[in-house]
Amino acid sequence: MISSPFFWIALAVLLFWAVGAYNRLVRLRSAAIQAFGGLDVHLVRMMALPGAWGAGPGSQAAEAAPAWQLLQGAATQFGASLAVARAQPLQSDAAAALSTALAVLCAAAQDLLGPDIGAAASPGAAWAQQWESVQAQRMLAQAQFNRAVVQYNDALAQFPARLLAGLFGFKPGRTL
Repeated sequence: MISSPFFWIALAVLLFWAVGAYNRLVRLRSAAIQAFGGLDVHLVRMMALPGAWGAGPGSQAAEAAPAWQLLQGAATQFGASLAVARAQPLQSDAAAALSTALAVLCAAAQDLLGPDIGAAASPGAAWAQQWESVQAQRMLAQAQFNRAVVQYNDALAQFPARLLAGLFGFKPGRTL
């Protein structure tokens, strides 16, 4: 049986399939990690904006001290979560912590912005516009990251690749 040409052809097909499936999983995982790199740029800008609010002219931070302190604390928590997520962007725990910290930061910014801060006469109008701009860019990059993670997870869930995923330690990622 081992000297049979059918056996060697089947073994060669199986080997080439396994190499191709492995390369596809690696490529999709790399695409998701690269998409996180694009998202990271916008997340860092979001994290830096609370410092711009406190250092801005007119001392907006003094006018809204409790809300500003809450925003600063949320930015600090967000920075710590982002640092962990950078090391392993597809790890479920890191992505969950980052997602929670992002929600807290956005809620704190919304509390600070309030209903009238975006008005043209408001001292925080420029900051509010920057925040909204960064938010829009972040949401686009986040959607791209989420699509890449879904593609990677879909590839992991397919039957033949699922065998290789378990063998080589590929784990599903978590969207933000």
